[in-house]
Amino acid sequence: MSNNQREKLLSNDVIKNFLEKDNKLSFEKNEKFIEIASSLAYYLKSFSNIKRFLDYISLLLKHTFTQQLSLVIPLDEKGEIWKENIKFSGDTKNIKMDNEIKSYFKKFDFSKNFRLKEIYIFEKDLKDKFKEYLIHSYKISSRGKCRGFVYTFNQESLNKSVNNERNLNFIISCLAVGLENYWLIKTKKKHENVDREISIGAEIQSQLLPDFCPIIFGVDLAAHCRPALQLGGDYYDFMSLKTNISEKRREKARWALVIGDVMGKGIPAGLLMTMLRGMLRAEVLTGLPPDRILHDLNQLAIDDLDQSHRFITLFYSDYDPRTKKLRYANAAHNPPLLWKSSEQKIIKLDSEGFVLGLQNDAEYECGQVQLNKKDIILYYTDGVTDTSNTLGERFDEERLIKSFTNLCQQSLKSKEILNKIFKTLDEFTGKNRQLEDDASIVVFQLD
Repeated sequence: MSNNQREKLLSNDVIKNFLEKDNKLSFEKNEKFIEIASSLAYYLKSFSNIKRFLDYISLLLKHTFTQQLSLVIPLDEKGEIWKENIKFSGDTKNIKMDNEIKSYFKKFDFSKNFRLKEIYIFEKDLKDKFKEYLIHSYKISSRGKCRGFVYTFNQESLNKSVNNERNLNFIISCLAVGLENYWLIKTKKKHENVDREISIGAEIQSQLLPDFCPIIFGVDLAAHCRPALQLGGDYYDFMSLKTNISEKRREKARWALVIGDVMGKGIPAGLLMTMLRGMLRAEVLTGLPPDRILHDLNQLAIDDLDQSHRFITLFYSDYDPRTKKLRYANAAHNPPLLWKSSEQKIIKLDSEGFVLGLQNDAEYECGQVQLNKKDIILYYTDGVTDTSNTLGERFDEERLIKSFTNLCQQSLKSKEILNKIFKTLDEFTGKNRQLEDDASIVVFQLD
């Protein structure tokens, strides 16, 4: 639809003809209602104070329908009676009636967990109490959700006007939209606050992952984590087993290299990952072999993990630059891929072990491998192999091995291998397609 067509469709003449034809109303005879509609439209576009808006609705009801009393009972965001914002409007001649209804309403006991059947009991009692009035009830609803109720009190001798009924329904509809918009704005602000907190949490979590790879003698390192959401459950770390020595000596000391994955993603996984990091860093300083590290870590974390109904997979290894020996233990994590340069083949580094957090007496096996010049190890999480494309095909381990083998044969640096693997993942998943799970990669290459 062009702009000119839209302007014609929404022109005053078209709207006027529509109202006069379909509603049998004359604009000249309905100027008061036009003013009401205009002022309500203004309020709906600009109001931010719900109490003032409800006061204005009550004022409209009072001055538009001078021969009747009105009671507005809004519901809050939980669907409970919003007692502090109940509004009663009517002529000052009915001040006694006003006080009686307010007093009656205060005595009526609505339960904390309000149910619609209670309003029907209230309506029946109301009609029994004020028999001299003809009471009509209207539900304030929008998008199929009840937002409150309106009651009108008329003397039985008065005839009901069709125009008055239409005008009343219009005001009630605007009231419903106003209440809905108010709670939508409140919900939006809550979500914005939560998003802000998540962003801060994600920033803190990103700081817990190493900012840069450490200098280890004879090793070229590269690592990167790509979370599926702002907070992720993937974890990798590099820790020196000797903290009280100089930087130069630390390069040749034993180093722990670890990669793990908390079940799930988002805030719960991120919190557990942070907890795991603190526990593991304390355990590493004991200098125990990898199998003992995982055993003790499982003992420490099992209560917390059991309560969260989650588990963690973790591959822990330590490397001695002087002997080029790598020891490792695996808590059911994806086995890292070792490229043996001299043999031009891939070996999986795996050992027996149970996930952390499910079995109290879990035992772990310690493996060891002698590394040589130009050997490369690829540590990764299952977010890499579980990545799928638009056809639903997984990237899987076979594709990763094929891609990694091809890159190892090109004499690339660890950072280049890392970047090219992520590029291969992006090409496989498709342009602008987000990863379904956190994906982390560490490339460990001997010079």
